[in-house]
Amino acid sequence: MAKVVLAYSGGLDASVAVYWLKAEKGMDVVTFSADLGQGDELTPIAERALEVGAVSAHVSDLREKFVNEYILRALKAAATYEEGYPLATALGRPLIAAELVNVARKEGCQFVSHGCTGKGNDQVRIESSVFALAPDLKVVAPLREWNLKSRDEEIEYAEKHGINIPITREKPYSYDHNIWGISIECGVLEDPWNAPPEHAYLWTTRPEDAPDTPEEIEVGFTKGVPSSLNGKAMSALEIISALNTIGGKHGVGRYDQVENRLVGIKSREVYEAPAATILHKSLRAIEALVWSRDVMHFTGILSERYARLIYDGQWFTSLRENIDAFFDKAHEVSTGSVRVKLYKGSAVVTGRKSPHALYDMKLATYSPEDKFDHTAAEGFIKIWSLPMRGEARQKKGK
Repeated sequence: MAKVVLAYSGGLDASVAVYWLKAEKGMDVVTFSADLGQGDELTPIAERALEVGAVSAHVSDLREKFVNEYILRALKAAATYEEGYPLATALGRPLIAAELVNVARKEGCQFVSHGCTGKGNDQVRIESSVFALAPDLKVVAPLREWNLKSRDEEIEYAEKHGINIPITREKPYSYDHNIWGISIECGVLEDPWNAPPEHAYLWTTRPEDAPDTPEEIEVGFTKGVPSSLNGKAMSALEIISALNTIGGKHGVGRYDQVENRLVGIKSREVYEAPAATILHKSLRAIEALVWSRDVMHFTGILSERYARLIYDGQWFTSLRENIDAFFDKAHEVSTGSVRVKLYKGSAVVTGRKSPHALYDMKLATYSPEDKFDHTAAEGFIKIWSLPMRGEARQKKGK
């Protein structure tokens, strides 16, 4: 009998997929679930997979690996997609794909599978990553094959066959979350005119209901990596976990955007990412202090490309590795501290310092301590404007 390893989240699509692969394809189903910081929802996941028909269920704690080898690289590259999405879901997919390949090898599976929709980005991310690492494996994608056309039909299928699913018709949202953020879609969110209902959010307080007193925090970085919070040395994983709680309390990190999917359609997506929001703003503040103008301006090009690379499922490419090398080098001087004020949905940088700062207050000040040579400006402007003066004469026909 053919054997398949399924990326199993425990949600509606994946739970129905376990039953469908066994009943319709006649396959032995092995499930793999990655702990990327989802929390309590993983507690019964292996039992749920076995209950719906899996022959074995694997669960791996990949939080440290996810933070150190994926999240921190994206943070250092300033990778956000379009209106600011910190790419939480997209970053998790290549890691899940890599572990799917490992489980397939251990279990002797000829196929890998997933519960991704046929018009979504994740099918591309997972399958491209699998093929980059194990081109001999084959993919079976239930949602591209079965005749269930909607989530309501999937719920009916689950109810008909006694499949236990953690979803109701009253709250039919599709969630994907890890320690870097939560993606929320489906239900009333599919109409971009509808405001997201408050009950759809899992981590963040409604900004209007957040504390009336601002809270200031201090984040420390060592070579671009978060290394302390409020003066206490902590691992990056610990800092991210703490900032999700602190930022979520203040309503920080909500995104509601219409974005361009890889497959060519637009979709309305709602995200929560308190820690990612705070850390991106904080590290950008350090960069502005320690990077030269040329490096600052050039990195924007690479950051946009890196974000698309993640979003488009191209993690396992030489391009990504080469861009990582650039940012690793650039961040050798990104050590320092940033003070951030959190208040009713906002995260505002109020201070920054670094032993490698290029900022020189004696040159920037307008006080009597000013050391800038003002007399040099006249000659500089004459040379700087030389091309423009030449064009002016050309336009006058002289």
